[in-house]
This record gives sequence, C-alpha cells and structure tokens, in this order.
Amino acid sequence: MSQLLIEIFSEEIPARMQQGGARDLERITSDAFKKAGLTWDSLTTYGGPRRLTLVVEGLPVATPDLNEELKGPKTSAPAQAMEGFLRKTGLTQDQLVERDGIYYAQVSQKGRATTEVVAETLETVFHTMSWPKSQRWGSNSFRWVRPIHRIIALFDGAVIPYALDLGSTVGGESKKVVASNVTEGHRFMGSGQPFEVTDFADYRTKLERNFVVLSFDDRKAKVLEGAKAVCAAKGLELVDDIGLLDEVAGLAEWPTPILGDMAPEFLALPPEVVRLSMKVHQKYFAVRVPNAEGLAPHYVVVANIEAADGGKALAAGNSKVLSARLNDGRFFWEEDQKVGFDKWNEKLSGVTFHAKLGTMAERVERIAKLAAEIAPLVGADAAEAEKAARLAKADLASGMVSEFPELQGIMGGYYARLAGQPDAVADAIRDHYKPQGPADSVPSAPLTVAIALADKIDTLVGFFAIDEKPTGSKDPYALRRAALGVIRLILDNNTRLPLGGLGDLAYVLVKCHNNVRAALAQNEEITVGAFLVLSEEDRSKFVAASEFMSNAVAQMDLIVSQISLDTKFEDFAGILPFFADRLSVLLRDQGQRHDLVAAVFALGDDDLVRIVRRVEALSGFLATDDGANLLAGYKRASNILKAEEKKGALPSGIVSVSMASQPAEEVALANATATADAAVNKALETEDFAAAMTALAALRAPVDAFFTGVMVNSDVAEERDNRLKLLVHVREVMGRVADFGQIAG
Repeated sequence: MSQLLIEIFSEEIPARMQQGGARDLERITSDAFKKAGLTWDSLTTYGGPRRLTLVVEGLPVATPDLNEELKGPKTSAPAQAMEGFLRKTGLTQDQLVERDGIYYAQVSQKGRATTEVVAETLETVFHTMSWPKSQRWGSNSFRWVRPIHRIIALFDGAVIPYALDLGSTVGGESKKVVASNVTEGHRFMGSGQPFEVTDFADYRTKLERNFVVLSFDDRKAKVLEGAKAVCAAKGLELVDDIGLLDEVAGLAEWPTPILGDMAPEFLALPPEVVRLSMKVHQKYFAVRVPNAEGLAPHYVVVANIEAADGGKALAAGNSKVLSARLNDGRFFWEEDQKVGFDKWNEKLSGVTFHAKLGTMAERVERIAKLAAEIAPLVGADAAEAEKAARLAKADLASGMVSEFPELQGIMGGYYARLAGQPDAVADAIRDHYKPQGPADSVPSAPLTVAIALADKIDTLVGFFAIDEKPTGSKDPYALRRAALGVIRLILDNNTRLPLGGLGDLAYVLVKCHNNVRAALAQNEEITVGAFLVLSEEDRSKFVAASEFMSNAVAQMDLIVSQISLDTKFEDFAGILPFFADRLSVLLRDQGQRHDLVAAVFALGDDDLVRIVRRVEALSGFLATDDGANLLAGYKRASNILKAEEKKGALPSGIVSVSMASQPAEEVALANATATADAAVNKALETEDFAAAMTALAALRAPVDAFFTGVMVNSDVAEERDNRLKLLVHVREVMGRVADFGQIAG
C-alpha cells in the first residue's frame, strides 16, 4: 500500500477559513476516492496560514477491476428501452445474455491507476471547493481563497502529473501551476529557500526545521503553553479565551507568545472593555494576578517570529497600538456617562428593529408590558420589571456599544450602576440577553428572568407574526436559540407561567404597533377598532370603535392598559408548537424520546415545568412491562374506535356492569377503569405524575384479559355498544395523562 501527499501552498488564508477548507478538502477527496472504488487506511487534512495539506495512507496503486452483471429490459420491452440500455453499457445486443425473458449485460472494466484518479480529484477540488470569499489574481480567471504558488502531489514519492490551469495566457501559453515535490517554509525564518520532500514524514520534519508547525492542534498547544509560561515567569495568570486561541493559532505558522505591558490607568475601564479591545482589534490575550479580581496591566501577544531581543521591541510597539485603542475605549466610557439613559432611549425611536416590526423604542414598549405581566409569576415586582425593561436596550445607542456591539447589556449594567439604579436593575440590564447559547449560564434573579423572558418572547412572537419563521437549516433571526433560551429560563428556575397566554399577549402588542404605523402612514385618524382583530367577546373589553384620539402614543397606552393574559386572538396560531419542537430537541439530548414530548404537548398544556415532569414520568412508565403492554392495548383499542368512528358517532353514556351474561373480563375492565379514572384525576390535581402512571399500570392486566376473552364487535347491538363505550372510557382516562396515540411502539 502507498502514501499520497498533497499540499496547496498559497498566500495567507484567513484564520476563520482554514479549518473549514481542510474539512472540505477531506470531504471532496474521500467522496471522489470512494466513487472511484479506492480504499485507504487513513486520510488526514491540515489547515494552516499558508497551506492546506492532505495525507492518505494505505492507498492501492490502482482501482480494482470491475466485473458486474447489469439487469436490462425484458425481451418484450420497446426498442427505445433496449437502445438506452445498450448506450449505458457500451455493448451491442448480441453481447447481452438472455435469461428468463430478461436481458443481462456482463460488464468488465480494467482498473485505473490511482495517480489518474488523484489528478482528476485535484481538478475537482480546485473547481468545486467553496470559500466564504475568494479572489482572482493577475489576469487569471481562476478563483481561490488566496493566490496559489505551489502544489505538491506525491504518490509513493513520485510526482503525479498534474497542472492547475489559472485561466490566463503568457506569451500565448496557458499560465499553470505545475505539481512538484517542492514547498517552502516560514516566510521570514529558516533557510528562506524552497526545498524538496520525499514523503509526509520528510515533509513534516523539514517544515518544522523551517519554523512551520503543520497541525492546528499543535499550534494551539504551542500558543497556550508559551502564553502560560511567559505569564508564570512574572507571577501572572492567562485569562482563557478559547475563541481567540483558535484564531491566533491560524495567524502564525510558528506562534511565539510575548508578554507586553499596558498603562495601569486603563484598568479603570470595565474589564470587558479592556479584554474586547485587546481581542477584537489586536488579538491579544488578557492577563490577571492569580486569586485577584480584575485584570493586570499586561497582555500576551502571539508573534510569528522568534525575535533576537526576546520580543522587547515587538512588545513595545504593540503596547503603543494598544494604548491608542484603549484611549478610544476610555473616550466612549467618559462621553457615554455625560449622555445617560433618557437621551439614549430617545435615539431608539430612530433605530429600526425590523421594517415590519418597527423601531427599537416600540420593541422596548412591548418588552416593558410583557415584563410587567411576567414579573409576579417569577417573584419579581411588576413596576420594577417595567422600569428595568425600559432601560434594558438603551445602551444600544451608546458610543461604547456602537463600537463594541458584543458589550450590549454589559455596558448598560455599568451605566445603570453609575446612574444610581439598584443592583437588581443593573444586573437585569446586564444579563437579560442570557442565555445566548447552550453553554451560556442561565440567570436566576427574578427581575432578570422576567426581562429575559419578555425579550425573547417578543422576538419569537414578532417574527412569527410577520411569517419570518425558521425554515430547514436557515434561522437568520436566531429564533431557535431564543426559544431554547426561554425553555432553559423556565426549567432551570422552575418557573410556572402560561407560555401560550404570554405569546398571545406579545402578539397583540406587535399588532398594535404595526396598525398604529399603518394608520399614521396613511394619515388616518387613530381608532381603537382599527388596531386589533378580536372576537366579539374580546372586542367588548376595548373602548368603542367610534371614539377618536389624536395622540397615537396615548392611544397605544390605552389599548395596552386593557390587554391581559385572558385576551384571545382569532388570527394567531401561537408559538407553542415551535416550543414543543425545541423542547423535544433539548430533552432528546438528555436521553428522552421526542414522541413523548409530542404526546404531552398534545394535551394543550403550556406549563413547561409540568410538561417536563409529565414526560419524565411517562418515560419511566413506558420503560416497564406494564407500560409497554398497556400502550399496545391502547393502540388496539384506538384502532377499533377509529374504525367505528368512520361508520358514525361512537356510543356514549355510562358503561354497564350488570348486563345478562356479561363476561367477567368486561366487568373487571369497567371497574378497573372507573378506579383508575378517580386515581388519575386526583394525581393530576396534585401533579403527582408518578401516581398517575401507577394508576394506569393497574389497567394493564384487565385490558389484556379483555382483548383475550371478549369480542368487541358482538352480534348483539347492546353488548357491542357497551364494549365500545368501555374502550372510549379507557382511551379518555389514558388521554388525560398523554396522547398515547402519538407514542411510537
């Protein structure tokens, strides 16, 4: 078996694209090799600042010979079918074999040299590989992420004949990059000369000799170890940043961490400002004193060379640049404190959240109303929640957040404390965006939970109301993440609230604003009746449609003041099905079955805490023999009832247990069902779902005995109707716990 070595050597590839490029190279190559019939022992790719590398071990020298029999058309098939089959096989009709009235073709194909397959695969790589951004260079028409200078293509140490056509001509000849066994090392260190390689081991050894670390993981390790070492030498500690570590590992072929100094006065800035200035603009790591709060007046920069002076000049130059960046941060910090929340909130009236959802100021109004409704449900004060919500988005208009959008909320928390707001309000402003992902922490402070829920519910309902729902893999407004955030906030804090009602409330707030804008745009007078499409019952809760008001803001306040969680809306399907889907994903990751979530959601409950408890109890029940067998009995009963429903309405009324010649199994099931009915109701009232499952388990034996010893479709109409009523009762009792019809099994 042989080794294949491929290297694509180019100008510097952006760090964020390197590992994606390596994965694409692996995918395209492995797909092409499989299609050609090649097998291998291992296939590995490497992505770095100036090169993508592929090494394949255990390749055969040629693809296997092909001998197969292809089934063709029947002997009676039309001539067109025969012609198509002959074209496909490249044979004539007299070369076919007829067997049992069907033509067969014996196809034999000699294996191809692996080097031919590799050359074709390289052509596929260069012309199908997709980059987030690509470019042409010189007069070439060929596009790649950065200009390509060399290609290594070695199979068992021999160069594979291949040339990449760049799509331009020089002196009448096509300009090409011809494959060879030559590459280059570090741009500034090492020999500075191209060198030949014979195989992967030789390639990797000579790269390291010329100051190139090939592996992404090895570069990360070199950065981390070096950064910790330079910090430890000064009694300091590195502030971990995985994202930055990944990025700098793609910026340097020979990463060399250097400790630099910054002016101590910059530590008066919030540490998040200092860290973000370092990270975003300069790609520096922050540093701290062990077991101390805040940052130390130092940083770690990762250079791409080993300087003769140990990096002193590099550190000095980087410190000057960092000072300029931090001076900008200090300017925003000081200027923002002169402006304040009132001015920022005024600016939000001119900031569009979405063309169909109005301004950020309108969004703040909706969030404030929602937060006030949610607050009592989570143990917070409604007035304080409304106040905090009206401040939560103000920092979006601040200079600091305009420069560093990643600091939204965080800066609002700092500015709120400086403005004398209570700590609970400042914390709520700071943390209301949380959780922003599965790894993010979940707030637990009641005030924060209220505003975080209001923020996410408004986002979800707003985009659902304008039909901007996630589709397939596309979720441009991160609605799946918002839904997961709502679910985690509720479950982690054991919060009991009517999610469906809050969704309806959020919807009417969105619709109010949309209709106000539409009426104002057409110069119409504003009437309450113009805003909402409600049922007649709900419409009576609002001011008469003939009552006019000239002030749109006052109009909005009047409408909002009369909306409650009891208001129902005819034209909003709700967001509960979307939450059911997201909850299914979350519970599936925790080992639960998605169909159990669907079975519980089908009951119409919108209390996520109760839903999860019911799912857990249901999962445990179905894992028992009683649960599995009762599910089978339920499905049998349900199938019988569905068949009868097609013939007409099912019989209703009380199940008799005193009919003449009534089978004992029928009486036993009727009595067991009545007992289970009472037990299930009592258990559900106290949310003792384990007890409810125990009550259902008592039905298992009577149900089995009933179907074994009783014929449901009796020739006697009275008997048949009674037995159907009994099955209806069984289905109803079980249906109070979950919709067992949605459970697989």
